[in-house]
Amino acid sequence: MKTLDLPISTLAYIGDAVYELQIRLSLLKSCPAKAGPLHSEVIKLVNAEAQAEALQLVLPFLTESESQIVKRAANQSVPSARNVDPADYRQATAFEALIGYLYLEEDFERLFDILSKANPDIEFNGSGTI
Repeated sequence: MKTLDLPISTLAYIGDAVYELQIRLSLLKSCPAKAGPLHSEVIKLVNAEAQAEALQLVLPFLTESESQIVKRAANQSVPSARNVDPADYRQATAFEALIGYLYLEEDFERLFDILSKANPDIEFNGSGTI
């Protein structure tokens, strides 16, 4: 099965895990801390609002196929999430789907490029972290 044929929910599911892991690893490298404080910093970056903002930062740099995935994901109906703006939730799902797509395509150079554009204040080192 081709990656593009996977359901958006599957791409977003994988993307969510990959994104959170990469954020955790990058923050751990830049400021080693105990799990509690580290978790607090991670949550600030992986919530729906922050991911919606991250998507806006990368939109100008997307290829046509990446843009199609984002549009497809953003147009999906999403379940109601407590305390989350539905528009932010759709945008976050689109961002996660993009990350999942790049990961499953094994396009790690592009994945780290997108992560760096989405989080310009964080250093992502692609070598050996996936």
